[in-house]
Amino acid sequence: QVQLVESGGGLVQAGGSLRLSCTASGSTFSVSIMGWYRQAPGKQRELVARIAPSGSMNYGGSTNYADSVKGRFTISRDNAKNTVYLQMNSLKPEDTAVYYCNADRPLWGLNYWGQGTQVTVSS
Repeated sequence: QVQLVESGGGLVQAGGSLRLSCTASGSTFSVSIMGWYRQAPGKQRELVARIAPSGSMNYGGSTNYADSVKGRFTISRDNAKNTVYLQMNSLKPEDTAVYYCNADRPLWGLNYWGQGTQVTVSS
């Protein structure tokens, strides 16, 4: 069982920045696809960004982003710390949501979620 603990959410004005962190328990972090998703009130949960495992050393593989956050958000990982980050810049009110960390090992049929952290962007 993997536990994911998010931190870094909060209230920020439009145009500001926040950095979310998600630390995973266990020894499978480095081989997991790590992702950030978000869910706004009345909307479905959506992918924000994902980062693939790295094939070597400690730092991240390929990334992909939702179109709505490209150029503003950056996902990164530190396998030595079992932590994935989401740097969010130029925040907009429409970025307001609960942000969830996800760990995915599709070949093993394993998928884990964190408890979520609230991000609120005021206009």
